[in-house]
Amino acid sequence: MKDTKRFSGLKLRARDIKELRRIKAGGKLSARLWRRILTLEHLHGGLGVNATATAVGGYHREVSRVGKRYLASGLQAALSDDARPGGERKLDSVEEAAIVALVCGPPPDGNARWTVRLVTTEVMRRGIVRKVGRETIRVTLANHELKPWREKNVVRAGDQRRVRREDGGRAAPVRPAAGSAGARRLP
Repeated sequence: MKDTKRFSGLKLRARDIKELRRIKAGGKLSARLWRRILTLEHLHGGLGVNATATAVGGYHREVSRVGKRYLASGLQAALSDDARPGGERKLDSVEEAAIVALVCGPPPDGNARWTVRLVTTEVMRRGIVRKVGRETIRVTLANHELKPWREKNVVRAGDQRRVRREDGGRAAPVRPAAGSAGARRLP
């Protein structure tokens, strides 16, 4: 593996050296920031990319990236992270709650159960959200551990189905809670 000499002559400006000392003396630092500071110091001291990578416990690509950022944009760019992929949330908590409530209700006429596609079209038709993709709906349902296409995972009011016990055996039919309308009072 060749040790590139590109950054072995990298020289930090005096104000950048002072800033690195100030940051190091400031208290707790993340491991990533600490490694970048050490990388710049080692490159300033004359070490090559591979030797610096070995000294700081990183990879030569990481050392090269820090050196290139310093030369191109200065100290703050060398110490900071790249922008990470990922955008804003597609749905807020109110919209998610509305989708969960929709899925827990009966499916539209002519459908035996909810599917991801059906939920997506129904959510837009009812105006819960203006535009949403199937993957967003799928992830939302998965985050709430809902699988409406599997009837046994959805509990609806009025269901008189039997519930399984924790050991897998059959339990008694589901009865209304005590004190609710239609519940019998025990003597």
